[in-house]
Amino acid sequence: MIKYTFLIELRKNQGISQAYVAEKIGVSRASYIEIEKGAKELTLSQANKIAEIFNISLEELISGKKLPDIKVSIQDKSEKKEKQGIRIDVPQKNLKKFKEVLLYILEKVGSKSNVGMTVLYKILYFIDFDYYEKFEEQLIGATYIKNHFGPTPVEFKKIVESMESKGELETVKSKYFLHEQTKYLPRREPDISVLNAKEIKHIDEVLSRLSDKNAKELSDYSHKDIPWLGTKDGEIIKYEAVFYRTPETSVRIYADNNL
Repeated sequence: MIKYTFLIELRKNQGISQAYVAEKIGVSRASYIEIEKGAKELTLSQANKIAEIFNISLEELISGKKLPDIKVSIQDKSEKKEKQGIRIDVPQKNLKKFKEVLLYILEKVGSKSNVGMTVLYKILYFIDFDYYEKFEEQLIGATYIKNHFGPTPVEFKKIVESMESKGELETVKSKYFLHEQTKYLPRREPDISVLNAKEIKHIDEVLSRLSDKNAKELSDYSHKDIPWLGTKDGEIIKYEAVFYRTPETSVRIYADNNL
């Protein structure tokens, strides 16, 4: 549910009138006043338009708080943090692996009607965190933050933009039932030489287990995962938390110390 006091605060802070917002989302000013009072619910389409007006994500609008300022750049440097907000620098080696894994996923399951951006986010998360739990090694090693809908890979949008500019990927908008869906079409085959046999086997296992689930099912599943549960909204999810998972999401077979 939208926190309507947050909606009012956003509008006033940016000096935007009720009439302007009402026009942009296609309702009368009187109807929009009812929305700000909490007497009338926003539709998903209206919520998306409002998020665009205030230049925030839908997740931020729903949660009622702005996420930390996270800047992503693609450089030949290691990850670092700045005092103001969070900065993620993606080394070229990590960029290559992320791109090829994404293309591999799209080649395998991207044509499924349920596989849009939200599903991809969760698949990438479980590929990364399940691999770390099983082998105590990074696979993609992306950075994930906690938001209302589950873990979000912060490098994703910047890398997709880079791939689109090189003709490696195309973003398309479509409808999935009543919801707008963002899908991605691969424009070249993945270079699987950057992956070893163990990594490919792991990715295939995750796709087999999760790729038929819809966005809500995967979001609900991710909300049961200890790394997500133990992280505050908008903060980076720590990989080490996988070793505290419950049996519901754990994928590692641990030796019984009592035997």
